[in-house]
Amino acid sequence: MKQVSLSRWLRFIIIGVGICGLIVYGMVIPMLGQAIAAYEHGVFDYCYWPWLIFIWVTAIPCYMVLVFAWKIANSIGCDQSFTAANAKYLKWISVLAIGDAAFFFIGNIVYLFLNMNHPGIVLFSLLVVFAGVAVAIASAALSHLVLKAEVLQEQSDWTI
Repeated sequence: MKQVSLSRWLRFIIIGVGICGLIVYGMVIPMLGQAIAAYEHGVFDYCYWPWLIFIWVTAIPCYMVLVFAWKIANSIGCDQSFTAANAKYLKWISVLAIGDAAFFFIGNIVYLFLNMNHPGIVLFSLLVVFAGVAVAIASAALSHLVLKAEVLQEQSDWTI
């Protein structure tokens, strides 16, 4: 697959993920929250807005990751896959993923102590935290490998 074609596919996927995220964060989660808040004649009504704002705040790092992924896709299209800038973007993706996972976990624990959460939800949130940590580790490893590849490419460019 050519670099331009790969870049085009990556950008298409990034746009698709962004649109899916807007649908989930903008429509699915608020509707699901309203259904949960209406359960048992409004027992959980007081939890709707704090949880909705909390979930929306967790979306901010996700969209920042998409911006960095877009920049990486653009540089791949320019045949500059192994650059220090791409390694830096991957490192930022790692930091954002681990930060978002930690924020999500701590927020769930705080809401549990405020009696706005259920222990089952906290256990389920561990899956989300695990996914965030997995993304963070993978992007940190890719950052390291891209940086090493950049050094090797630079050395080979100087070799006759």
